[in-house]
Amino acid sequence: MSGKVPATVAIFLLIGSMGWTAQGTAAQEPLVIAHRGASAYAPEHTFASWDRALELGADFIELDLQMTRDGELVVLHDEELDRTARGPQQECTGLVRERTLRQIQRCDVGAWFNAQHPDRARDEFVGLAIPTLRQVLERYGLGTRYYIETKNPEAAPGMEEELLRLLGQHGLLTEPETNRIIIQSFYAASLIRIRALHPGLPLVQLVPDGETSASIRQSLEQARAYATGIGPEQHDVDEPLVAAAHEVSLWVHPYTVNTAESMQRLLDLGVDGMFTDRPDLLRRVLEGR
Repeated sequence: MSGKVPATVAIFLLIGSMGWTAQGTAAQEPLVIAHRGASAYAPEHTFASWDRALELGADFIELDLQMTRDGELVVLHDEELDRTARGPQQECTGLVRERTLRQIQRCDVGAWFNAQHPDRARDEFVGLAIPTLRQVLERYGLGTRYYIETKNPEAAPGMEEELLRLLGQHGLLTEPETNRIIIQSFYAASLIRIRALHPGLPLVQLVPDGETSASIRQSLEQARAYATGIGPEQHDVDEPLVAAAHEVSLWVHPYTVNTAESMQRLLDLGVDGMFTDRPDLLRRVLEGR
C-alpha cells in the first residue's frame, strides 16, 4: 500500500458538515485480510492469488482498483503497468488510465512472479491476465468478502459511481450482503463521495506510511465523521492509537504484516484485523491464541 491523503481545508469542512457518526466496534475475532490475495505464494491480484487466499482461510480478499482509458475498472495495485505486466511495450507499460481494457488484457501479470520468486514459481502462473472487477465479482459472487481500495481516484472521474454500480449489479449493496464489502482509500474525498452515494457501506481511511501514532490520533475525530475504521502502517500502531480509535468506534486494520512476531504484537494491542501476504500464518497465529 502506498499513497497520500489529500489534506485540503475543503475536505475537512465537508466532513464537519456531514453529521455522520461511525458505528464501527471492535470485531469479535480479528479479520484475516489477504493483501492482494495470498501474494506471498502467487502473483498479486490474480485469480491464483485470491483462490489461494481463500483456501488458506482469509476472511477478506483485497482488490486495488484502477480505471482504464475506456472507463473499465481493473484490479491492479500500481497506476503503471511496468512492475508486474509483461507483453507488448505499447500496451503493457505506462499508466493504466492511458490504456484501453482490450490493450491491457493482452498483458501477462504472472511471469514476473516466477522470475522474482523461483522457489515459488509455477507454470500455471505464466499468462495470467489483469482481471476486471466485474470478472472478480462474477467468479466469487456472494460467497466471498471483498476489501476494495479506490486507487488514484482523482485521476479517474466516475470511479466511485462505477464501483457502486457493479457492486449493486452483483447483489452486494443490499442487506445483509453489505457486510461482504469494505471500501478503503488514502483519499478522504473518495470515501466521502461513496458515503454520500451509499451511506450503508463500511469505509476505512488508509494512513500513509511515515505518520506517527500521535499524528494519526489527532486525525481520528475527522475520520470518524465518514469512516468506520483506519488503516495505518503496522509500525505506527501502538496501544494509545488502538485505544483512541476504539474510543471513537473506529476499527484498526494495519498493513502489511507478514511475521508471527508482528502479528502477535498487534493482536496484543487489540487491533481488529490486519493485511497480510500470508493469510495462513495469521490464521495459525489466531488459532494459537
